[in-house]
Amino acid sequence: MSDRGALALLAVLMSTAGALAEPTVTLLDLPFAARAMRGPGSAVSVSVATSGLLTLARPKRSDPKATLGAEPEDAPVTVVWGDGGGAALSLRDGRIETTLIGAEAIEGLIAAETPRGALPGSRGAVLGPVSAHLAASASGPSLTIRERQPVAMSAEPKAVPIATHPVEAGSGAAFAPARPHAARAGAATLVFGVIAQGDGAVLAAVGKTGTGWEVLGRTPPQAGGDLDIAAVAASAGDGPVRVATVLAPGGRGLLQLWAWEAGAFRLLGEAPGLTDRGAGAAQADLAALVDTDGDGRPELALASSDRGAVVVLGLTDGFREGARIALPAPAGFGLSALGRGPKAPLLVGLADGRVAVIAP
Repeated sequence: MSDRGALALLAVLMSTAGALAEPTVTLLDLPFAARAMRGPGSAVSVSVATSGLLTLARPKRSDPKATLGAEPEDAPVTVVWGDGGGAALSLRDGRIETTLIGAEAIEGLIAAETPRGALPGSRGAVLGPVSAHLAASASGPSLTIRERQPVAMSAEPKAVPIATHPVEAGSGAAFAPARPHAARAGAATLVFGVIAQGDGAVLAAVGKTGTGWEVLGRTPPQAGGDLDIAAVAASAGDGPVRVATVLAPGGRGLLQLWAWEAGAFRLLGEAPGLTDRGAGAAQADLAALVDTDGDGRPELALASSDRGAVVVLGLTDGFREGARIALPAPAGFGLSALGRGPKAPLLVGLADGRVAVIAP
């Protein structure tokens, strides 16, 4: 074969490979119109994963006695529900398995995302033994950290002691109603929240110190005050924790990427025209961490400002757009990655009550 022919064949093969790599969008067959979605790691997902409703493969661990209940956030479960009931979506042999949940049962399970004492309608964060939620206080919303304490093994059942730590935002400030997020930074657990101060809002990192849990650092104030956390990517080794936030999440949001490192925030990049919230649905997440190229470094998938597409952005050094996938209807009530790695599908709750599956 001539060099010219070989180059032509190589171009065809590369073109074919690129075509095969394009993600496909299908619709999930559900017997009800969905209106809410919670992805892996959420309180609802953890409740379903530990309820006994599902038979899930246990992740490999160094401790052979460890069970799924030890780290339930590892369970690749997405939960959707509507007026007619709900469903737990899990992966089995690379395919989505649907387990239907009755309306009464799903109502009990979703109650877990608003802990007792939390602001009505708010959602908390859970990561291992640490959970965080917003609560009312005399000076405005405060952040409450609850930490499960270790219990010695015993033949008799024992109640798990829980230490509660209220965290104040500081003088003249209060935590905003934006949902907190939790992430690991090495061996430590951090909680990220939004604090309203003056005419703006700041992203804050909350961590455990020798005297308890407290605000460790804040970003400069962001004008307008309408700030929301889209996703938090845990640090890899000694690397920084990356926090993606959206200014004005209800409209044409400005996406910002912050790095938390050495006790301070650093702005890595900005990208306009994106949102992490559904129209008119303050609790609808339209952002999720993914790993489309399988390199172990997370990317961010979130909705375009018109909610007509899902945009995947690299988070290494600022934002790098990797894909833009058109949807059959506007995104409306949720976006989650089901599982991990390049073969993990994305689930998108559409405004018309259907659920789209984006398969790599």
